[in-house]
Amino acid sequence: MINYVIETDRLGLRNWQDSDLPPFSKMNQDHEVMKYFPGVTSKQESKAFIIRMQEHFSQHGFCYFAVDRLDTGQFIGFTGLLHQNFTGLFPPFVDMGWRIRKEDWYNGFATEAAKACLEYALAKPDLEEVYAIAPKVNKPSQKVMKKIGMTLKEEFNHPKLKGYPMLERCVLYWTGKPR
Repeated sequence: MINYVIETDRLGLRNWQDSDLPPFSKMNQDHEVMKYFPGVTSKQESKAFIIRMQEHFSQHGFCYFAVDRLDTGQFIGFTGLLHQNFTGLFPPFVDMGWRIRKEDWYNGFATEAAKACLEYALAKPDLEEVYAIAPKVNKPSQKVMKKIGMTLKEEFNHPKLKGYPMLERCVLYWTGKPR
């Protein structure tokens, strides 16, 4: 039996397993899935990502969680939370991110998982707010951010996307605990 950190009606969110590498790597090599990134990622980069998520989970109790469909048990991508630090741009913050394989788009899975992650994050006593970043051209991710109640805070040029004119201009969405 899989130990899910978060469950929704249709999805289970959990720490990463080594068996996630083949489907995750395949997803990361899909040009449509990676449309709003500088490029596809190699199998080695996907493995490094999984290791980084496992370490983050060990340290913080959360990460960009691996997401399974509960009806099939199949891995479909990730959604979750990660500490970020863009030195000189923003103070350190907790970022929410997601990536779902193409075969599972248009089913509301990203929104469902993101909403559950946001509720999970804001229930933690030590997390006051959550941010999400996407290239301005990434309208699908912005739609998810709005659907889960996040608010546009600002636009900025992402330093890690310099040299990618279509992606460099980004939006920062925010939500926090009521004061």
